[in-house]
Amino acid sequence: MLNPILSSSSALGLVFASTQALAQAGAPAAAGQPPAYLTYLPMLVLFAVFYFLVMRPQANKQKEHQKFLSQLKRGDEIVTASGILGRIEGLTDLFITLEIAPNVRIKVLRGQVASPVPTAAAVVGEAKT
Repeated sequence: MLNPILSSSSALGLVFASTQALAQAGAPAAAGQPPAYLTYLPMLVLFAVFYFLVMRPQANKQKEHQKFLSQLKRGDEIVTASGILGRIEGLTDLFITLEIAPNVRIKVLRGQVASPVPTAAAVVGEAKT
């Protein structure tokens, strides 16, 4: 707490002087500083971890899905992203015609195909593991 006898200008000068003295005392010596590349090393390590744990697996998954979409053919049973199961009756570059029930056909975007219909053996094998 400041002494009430001090005027406001001298109190301000005292605060400024003490702040300046603390700033000069806390400045590290130039010889004790680490090399500049070491200051960026933690960011580079975090980026590398992020790349290998998130970005790379996602890119591989996307490549596999594009390969799956390019190999679709008539008669394949698939599941759309919205959960509709059907058999492919027609293909174009942009659309797929699915038969979801006898004589019931719908058109969906090719990119909305999520996966092939899982077989019963695959579902049972997945449940055991």
